[in-house]
Amino acid sequence: MVPESMREYTEAVTRFIFVQDVPSISDIIFIPGSGHEGHVLHAAALYHQGLAPLLLPSGLHGKYDASFTCDPSFPSEWAWMRSLLMDRGVPDGHILCEDRSTYTWENAQFSRAVVDRANLRVRRAILCCRAHHARRALFYYQTAFPDTKFYVCPSADPGISADDWFLTQSGRHTVLGEVRRLGDQILDIYDSAFQGQL
Repeated sequence: MVPESMREYTEAVTRFIFVQDVPSISDIIFIPGSGHEGHVLHAAALYHQGLAPLLLPSGLHGKYDASFTCDPSFPSEWAWMRSLLMDRGVPDGHILCEDRSTYTWENAQFSRAVVDRANLRVRRAILCCRAHHARRALFYYQTAFPDTKFYVCPSADPGISADDWFLTQSGRHTVLGEVRRLGDQILDIYDSAFQGQL
């Protein structure tokens, strides 16, 4: 149980961090880099429901890693996610490639570059990420694609959901770590957006 004195804050954090939409037919499914398979498998399921014709997994490896450590037999997060998607029946020709990025803002920026090079118009997009990563991922992708309507369709991680993140130390550190990163990591974007307006 959440102590009464912390209930309002806990509910506010939950509403802010855990973004979830009902998916709608879109032009593409974006998949930020990660060594966790849940959101990748969820993206494959949405593809098979006919919700988008293309998928764009994104990632080389983590920012502070020298290589993709989840499965050393793959050279990048993208290659590993591509393999997962193909194992779930997604045709290789429907999977676009972005295998240079090392953190979420690069996932979004470099995915934009891939889309632009392919001359794709992305009016609607599904964003498949981990549940606790939803707000930060949405911020970055929406910044990179300001004219796109996004539907955030996250995968659930046991113990780190909107219903239970506050019950374990691991859940609290993960979710409140996202709150901290949303302050620290997006400051440069805010400064750039407001430069010269004050």
